[in-house]
Amino acid sequence: MDLYSIGEMVIDFTPGREPASYIRNPGGAPANVAIAMAKNGLETGMCCSLGDDDFGRFLKETLEAHKVRCIIPKLCEEAVTTMAFVTLSPDGDRSFTFARKPGADMFIREEDVREEDIKDSVMIHAGSCSMSASPAAEATVRALRLGREMGKLVSFDVNYRDVMWKGDQDACAAKVMEVLPYVDLVKISDAEAGMLGGEANIPEVMKRFGLTVVVETMGGDGAKCYFNDKVLFGAAVKGNCVDATGAGDAFWGGFLSYLRLQDISEAGQLTEEILTAALAYGNAAGGICVQGMGAIPSLPTRQQIEAQLAAN
Repeated sequence: MDLYSIGEMVIDFTPGREPASYIRNPGGAPANVAIAMAKNGLETGMCCSLGDDDFGRFLKETLEAHKVRCIIPKLCEEAVTTMAFVTLSPDGDRSFTFARKPGADMFIREEDVREEDIKDSVMIHAGSCSMSASPAAEATVRALRLGREMGKLVSFDVNYRDVMWKGDQDACAAKVMEVLPYVDLVKISDAEAGMLGGEANIPEVMKRFGLTVVVETMGGDGAKCYFNDKVLFGAAVKGNCVDATGAGDAFWGGFLSYLRLQDISEAGQLTEEILTAALAYGNAAGGICVQGMGAIPSLPTRQQIEAQLAAN
């Protein structure tokens, strides 16, 4: 696989364009990144926990319909699907209300992470939302650690949601710090920079944990990249990369896709030129997603991204 993505998988019930109509959209940041890369023609797999019920099977079918291999030893007899009822504002911001079945747990478990799947991959990716449950945190750290030990390019998306962490930002930040020693690339939004102690502290965090790249998305201003004591900027494009619309996932899927399409498989191969081009590629992907009102149907293909870049 080009990408092994690990994390949560949810169903968004998002208001549609017509009054009182709802569109059922599966998502979750690691799943969106996997699908975004698959739409760029790359082979991806998603490791998550799904229930053997209508929703769980629907999520599995959705992944596979977008050419993402569903890396699950087996569907759980206990339903584990989480449903997110989402309100989408005209500005593209989403507000979440999560509903879970009694006893349900959408988070991955130790047995879901198989060493042979990681060995079969070039890039390993995870998001921090799944880490709010202790067993899932252990499984996620193990996957990233194995990826690093095997010389894979390891990516981590810092996601902070009150509903996941019950408002405890310090607890979320502490878990993120546990992961950083096993990571090459970190993606945050400007609203999440506090997870790393704020923008001014990012260079120090990078040195302390040996990070190669930290990318920060900045809403309508695109994105910037911390690399080798420099800050790189990608070309601005129409639209933006607001995480709340799913465009942040489109951005990161595009960014990682560009690296893989350039045959980047190790952190040591990264250069300023490659990262600047990857930022532009990701910005274009995020802009397209915003224009399409977010969610999986708006994640762009390689052809759409290249057309957007050519237009700019």
